[in-house]
Amino acid sequence: MSLYEKLGGEPAIKAVVEKFYEKVLVDTRICHLFDNTDMERQLEKQKAFLTLAFGGPNNYTGKDLREAHKHLDLSDMHFDAVSECLQATLEEVDAGEREKGEVMAIVKSVRPHVLNR
Repeated sequence: MSLYEKLGGEPAIKAVVEKFYEKVLVDTRICHLFDNTDMERQLEKQKAFLTLAFGGPNNYTGKDLREAHKHLDLSDMHFDAVSECLQATLEEVDAGEREKGEVMAIVKSVRPHVLNR
């Protein structure tokens, strides 16, 4: 069973993404990064990306992680803030400990790509 299925499939990913961005948009360390972002489009892209990353259907048509983030001049602080928002979201939706661990391992693995290192 894929992580996508273990988390609850499409409805769960939708809920996670929506709750995640509620946290991101009030986090003063990172909210400014979304000042000029079409959030409806951003949520759809993020749902498709996480679905793919967690082993669900591949409907992602966006840029790769390096390309998508290279213009943002991100630091470890930004990445950590996003990771913390995601961790808090997973706890809020009562994801299982194993699933939370798998999600956060995936997040950790993409740090160099998001930060263009």
